[in-house]
Formats: sequence, C-alpha cells, structure tokens
Amino acid sequence: MHILVTNDDGILSPGLLALAQALKPLGKVTVLAPDRNWTASGHVKTLERPLRVREAVLFDGSPGFSTDGAPSDCVALALLGVLPEPVDLVVSGINAGENVGHDVTYSGTVTAAMEAAIWGLPGVAVSLQLPEAPPRLPDYAPAAAMARRVVERVLRFGLQQGALLNVNVPYLPLEAIRGIRITRQGLRIYRDELVKRLDPRSRPYYWIGGEAPSGVPEDGTDFGALHEGYVSVTPLQLDLTAHSLLDGLRGWEWE
Repeated sequence: MHILVTNDDGILSPGLLALAQALKPLGKVTVLAPDRNWTASGHVKTLERPLRVREAVLFDGSPGFSTDGAPSDCVALALLGVLPEPVDLVVSGINAGENVGHDVTYSGTVTAAMEAAIWGLPGVAVSLQLPEAPPRLPDYAPAAAMARRVVERVLRFGLQQGALLNVNVPYLPLEAIRGIRITRQGLRIYRDELVKRLDPRSRPYYWIGGEAPSGVPEDGTDFGALHEGYVSVTPLQLDLTAHSLLDGLRGWEWE
C-alpha cells in the first residue's frame, strides 16, 4: 500500500507531519507538498511555467518532496511519474481550519483529493476546525488519529471511482470527540468585506477582508456535526451536474 500525503499549508506544516506519522503503520507513505502556503487556492493546474520538485526533510527527520506548484499539481506530478512507485491512495491535510459547505470549491486541501479522484484513485481530505482564537501551535494529534481511522475504512471497504471523502475534525481532545457522522455539505456564511487602500503613489489597491465565516449548524450537515462535537465525513463527487434541472431545461424550447 503506497499512500501519497500532501496539503495546501506547505511542506513544513505541523498538520502534514502529524498526518504522515499517523498513516505510516498502514503502508508506505510519501510526502509531496507545496513549498509554500496555498490556502484557498482552489483546483489549480499549472501549465504556463515549469514546475520544480526538490527533496525536503520534515521536522521529524523523515524525507519528503516539495514543489513550487499547487496542491493539485503535487498529486498530478506524483501520479505522472515523479514518484517511481504507483500510488494507491491520496490523503490531503491536515488543514489548519475546517473546510465545510462551499469551502470545498476554494480549498486546496479538498481539491488535492479531487485531483486523486480525477485519476481514478481514492482521495481523502482532512481538516481541523480551529477555535476563534487558535493557539500558536494547534494540537493535530486527535485529528491525525481520526484521519487514520477514516483511511483504514477506505482501505477496507473501498471508495467508488470519482468520489472522495471530506473529513472535518472538531478541535477537541480525542476522548471528547463524540464519534463520526456521515454528513452532507452545509450552508457556509461568508462575511467578506472589501478593503480599499492607497499605495505610496496614491493608486488604489484592494483586500478581500471581513470577519471569519460561520455556518448554519443544521442537523445532518458537516457544520452541524462539528458544532455538536462529531467528526464530519462528507462524500463528494466530481459530477457537479444539477440533475434535478435537466428535464426543466430541456423544456425551454431550444429548437
């Protein structure tokens, strides 16, 4: 069993290290991650410039690889042959902050797992919900333990082609986590604001700022599960077709 571990927080992220260490008992683990933070990068494929891959050393002394590409580039590079040994499973994370609701379209963590699904491999994205005032060094150990539990089930039962699992873990001690719930995407509430400033030459520039997003803790959803102290496991698929609209659109008198 060969597991590729990647992330969007960068090769030196403590969440990446915790995930790699937790998965090593399950098989060979290879780390190939971005050399910098790609948070909210979405599903990127780099085509207009060459990509570099360099050997790296994680904080525990174990070897890995870094690249100047995006998280999804990491997966593509590995599967296209940068790694000589075929990959069986891709696990992305552990992200510093939850990825729920519409976050999945922005998240480099989730879209790395989507890249695995595009290649016909099972993908798992793992994120840790952080408190409003997160500690300087968050404890990723409970999330790593829950990630291993999810990956063990994927290896045992399999995952249909074109699907991936989005896993979100509450920021709680392992013994305080109430269990695992299978969920759907919830409603994420974004509170973005436009911040306009002037550079030294009086030319305007902009930041997208605002308060941190919240969500609706509806029962059965990813955000609802986190709110109640459960790990959320949401199955996602590559087919984004709104099937319920197909028949209606066919009646729009296209001819």
